[in-house]
Amino acid sequence: MLKKKLSTPVEEEEIKDLQAGDIVYLSGDVYTARDKAHQRIIEYKLKDAETEIPIEKGAMLYHCGPLMRKSDGGWEIIAAGPTTSSRMEATTPEIIEMLRIRGIIGKGGMGIGTRAAMQKYGCVYFAMTGGAAVLAAARIKAVKAVYWTDLGMAEAVWHLLVEDFGPLVVSIDASGNSLYVKITEEAQRNIRTSI
Repeated sequence: MLKKKLSTPVEEEEIKDLQAGDIVYLSGDVYTARDKAHQRIIEYKLKDAETEIPIEKGAMLYHCGPLMRKSDGGWEIIAAGPTTSSRMEATTPEIIEMLRIRGIIGKGGMGIGTRAAMQKYGCVYFAMTGGAAVLAAARIKAVKAVYWTDLGMAEAVWHLLVEDFGPLVVSIDASGNSLYVKITEEAQRNIRTSI
């Protein structure tokens, strides 16, 4: 297990060097995206309107619906904890392929389809501790832009600038290794041996 600092844009080779269990602190650009944003990205692709997607290729996605407050200077970030990522499982593999996403930050892990896309396109899954929404908000230094506000505050795409965002645990690496699978297998072995 290594502690690493990464800055965006993160190159594919940097992603491939990460191993399940590594601890990462991320600085740079991050985009939030939840269920409705994922669905809209797929719709835009079907309409051949990919140029209207506000998320840059090679970006870092954060499964998060931040709590924001409008202030005189723009937006104040109140809380920005991770959302359960498995909710986006049906659309995530296609989004990784389309946008060549380098990393996804969330909680709870992702399924087989997403793991396969991560392995194929050079992407990792970073787990962030649930319940740490205020800590996460403290690491967000600025809101650079907000898109698709018609989806609602939590479902909009927020372009955030983060600094030493983490600790993030590489829970699924670009080789397909998953801490979630490892823990499940160990638990099943322990159950079998204790019977």
